[in-house]
Amino acid sequence: MNRNWVVTIFLCVILIMVLFVGVHFFFGRSSVAYNVDVYVGVDAAYDNIADLKVRIDQVKDFTNFFVLGSTGITLDEVKLNEMCEYISARGLSFATYTHTTENTTLNFDQSAWTAYAKQHWGDKFLGLYSYDEPGGHQIDSDHPYMIVPEANNWSDAANLYVQNLHNYISEFLALNTTLMTSDYALYEYNYRAGYDVVMAEYAWNHSRPINTALCRGSATLHGKEWGAMLTYTYDQPPYLASGPELYQDMVTAYQNGAKYILVFDYAQDNETGMAHGILQPEHLDALKQFWEYVKSNPRPNNPVNERVAYVLPPDFGYGFRGPDDWIWGLWKNSTLSNQIWNDVNTYSQQYGQKFDIIYADSPNLDNWTYSKLIYWNGTIQTKPY
Repeated sequence: MNRNWVVTIFLCVILIMVLFVGVHFFFGRSSVAYNVDVYVGVDAAYDNIADLKVRIDQVKDFTNFFVLGSTGITLDEVKLNEMCEYISARGLSFATYTHTTENTTLNFDQSAWTAYAKQHWGDKFLGLYSYDEPGGHQIDSDHPYMIVPEANNWSDAANLYVQNLHNYISEFLALNTTLMTSDYALYEYNYRAGYDVVMAEYAWNHSRPINTALCRGSATLHGKEWGAMLTYTYDQPPYLASGPELYQDMVTAYQNGAKYILVFDYAQDNETGMAHGILQPEHLDALKQFWEYVKSNPRPNNPVNERVAYVLPPDFGYGFRGPDDWIWGLWKNSTLSNQIWNDVNTYSQQYGQKFDIIYADSPNLDNWTYSKLIYWNGTIQTKPY
């Protein structure tokens, strides 16, 4: 055979092999890249159907979750079904905000509708969102939403909070579907009351590391999921943090293991020029950038046995917004609060993503294997305990 032909055939074989490997690598990377293990989306708390559909269409290519957050939609069965169908048809999973039937006018049976939603939309229906910020209302003494307006002591407040909140959400717990809320305090006690998912609010100037440690620690010991709700930084336009700040908050939540990451979107008066809520182009860009980040960056593992947990006193319902924050919205204890505030700030900086905050009476504490437990009273335990 002519040597030139041999060389030509050889080069062709090499080229085909290179193309095959390249195509295989490309599609292999694509399948891995799109394996998103977090629910990313928007919680839209307004009831204009046209505006909601605009928002859904804006974000559907770089989110996978949408919360219908207004009772103007979710307490009207016709509107609710229309919006759920619209969301599902665009490939998004969804949850719906709900309210107890007490003092609420409903035109349909919520129990029957929830069963219908699970059957009709299957795994696109992720559950119900109920009672926004129960812990925050408590810490801020926000009457009439304060769950425990008075108590004899911390233990009494803790027991009453869990009991009263459980009773309030009991009709939803009976529906056998995921029940979620967002909050900025008392995550542990929300889980004790029965919630399946609690989202720590990344808001105002609240410490992201401390609230992450509190929410993740509670979720871990309860065997539940947790998330982050990115909400108000200002009480006037632009309300939300800047796009780059929003993006960094999403990355922080993701790297710490959040299963749900939502941006709060609330419609302001038309005179503000925000007919479709408070999300601005920079916030949509942040969501899009984060979606690309998630597709190409696996989470750090951070298993429990490599984390350190700071252990709080039993029943210590402290707000963690500063050394002088309230305990259960009923008391202040400056000496203990100051010490614990300084401790958690020091340890959160020292251990970073491997830091949780739990309670001395947290359920299942004896069955978990943190690498170290640092108690508020100075006691330190390392594994094996």
